Amino acid sequence: MSATDVIDRLGATQLGLVTRAQLLDAGISRGTIAARVRARRLRPVHRGVYQVGPVAPPRSRELAAVLACGPGSFLSHVTAAALLKFVEDACDSAPIHVIPASDRGRRPGICAHRNAPLLPDEIAYVDSLPVTNPVRTLIDLASILPLRDVEQAFARGERDGLLRREDLLAGLRRNRTRMGACVLRALLDSETAPALTRSQAEERFLELVRKAQLAAPASNATIGKVEVDFYWRKERLVVEVDGYAFHASKRMFEGDRRRDAVLTARGLRIMRVTWHQIVDEPEAVLVRLAQALVH
Repeated sequence: MSATDVIDRLGATQLGLVTRAQLLDAGISRGTIAARVRARRLRPVHRGVYQVGPVAPPRSRELAAVLACGPGSFLSHVTAAALLKFVEDACDSAPIHVIPASDRGRRPGICAHRNAPLLPDEIAYVDSLPVTNPVRTLIDLASILPLRDVEQAFARGERDGLLRREDLLAGLRRNRTRMGACVLRALLDSETAPALTRSQAEERFLELVRKAQLAAPASNATIGKVEVDFYWRKERLVVEVDGYAFHASKRMFEGDRRRDAVLTARGLRIMRVTWHQIVDEPEAVLVRLAQALVH
């Protein structure tokens, strides 16, 4: 088998990536590797990790970081959270977070968490990429992100069925000495359940509700086939928060009215508030909401 065949075969199984160690193990000489690097047929991504060809497939940055850190390394923290869809994908220039199998020194573009050993059942795979499992990922996130971002990540995981409180509690018991564990325990012990919001307007509204110590709503709840911003199930009340671009088009306006009609047909009451009202008239918003919750 020619060197080209060997390289192409390895690359085909690793998102177009190969390592120097793999090439040497396959019988390709150091001279051949060097010649292909000079010819740009192998493009260095990290020390000892090469991209085959000019095009980098999606998620090749993440796998390249794992390969650079050696066998038995796993994507973690924000990178794992993005793959699990707990947080939004970071920009292409953001570092890749990895729990390395061994200390190979500092590598540009990689944030290595060397004091974070993994237990066997804290490992998962997303699109064949090795990552920390949902519980461990959330614990690690809590050590580096603001509390509200951690709450959002937890709410997304619960919504998508990836996180259960009993699993998280078990994970906290096993990782009680980790920095993020106390943050998550306080979050779980609070009377207000983690809430998922998708806009700055929704964030501000939720802050008002909490400061007024009103009953906590379900956030981004699904009612039939309609997803609503906030839902008080017992009171049969839906609150929709309209942000900066509210009713920017006739189509948006009509779509909202169709949604309201569907919800009203289910016997629900709908209250709409705007960004302007939340920011400039918060007391009036709270009065309306408190009245709606008692009727």
